[in-house]
Amino acid sequence: MNAADLSRLIAESLYLVLWVSAPALVVAMVTGLTVAVLSAATQVQEQSLTFVPKVALVSLTLALVGGWMATQLVGFTEQLWRSIPGLVG
Repeated sequence: MNAADLSRLIAESLYLVLWVSAPALVVAMVTGLTVAVLSAATQVQEQSLTFVPKVALVSLTLALVGGWMATQLVGFTEQLWRSIPGLVG
């Protein structure tokens, strides 16, 4: 295994982590921003107000895209295991 192979492998794994985590992170960000705007507009400054909607919507998002996430991760893992003999030899 040379430095180029290792660099490619690390880049692919980081790209996959970003791609798989994006749906939950985007939902959490949009939910937090929406609740923050609503709480500022109504002048309700309760810090725990953002927690319940974020947890509920992120959980729903993970339930909806969890299969896709697992498929992506399993595919990468299988590809990694298949490439081990070529990387070692």
